[in-house]
Amino acid sequence: MTILVLSSLLIIGLVLLLAEVLFVPGTTVVGIFGLAVSLAGVAYAFLSFDAEVAWWIASIAVILNLVAIVYGFKSGLWNRFSLKSSMQGGAFDGRTDALQIGMPGKTISDLKPIGKASFGDVVYEVKSENGFIAVETDVTIIKIENNKILVK
Repeated sequence: MTILVLSSLLIIGLVLLLAEVLFVPGTTVVGIFGLAVSLAGVAYAFLSFDAEVAWWIASIAVILNLVAIVYGFKSGLWNRFSLKSSMQGGAFDGRTDALQIGMPGKTISDLKPIGKASFGDVVYEVKSENGFIAVETDVTIIKIENNKILVK
């Protein structure tokens, strides 16, 4: 029974350390718990066996835990979970390319100071230069910067 408890504690500690390194890196909760269970197994070995056998069990447990940690870092399994691409988009996506300064349009909602206006058959979100502009009011584009359209 003593061997079963000892091996269970050491194996559970080793599995938890491997789980920390391979599957949930950065949380440290699982790793600390695995280390605590492994230390409990070593303490149990010192309580249950004579000193020479307990030192052998402790050294084997330390070596296995170190091998597990080194293997976890060198295996590269965690590379599958890391982000390798970056976003290529930006704030300006070209949706205002058809517009020009001085182009007339009509508001289709109140501009308080932001609302919607149509220029041709396309509806855009616009910002009023002077605050409130009522619905169905003729407006003119005075500035286009990235995707922001300023009207008066």
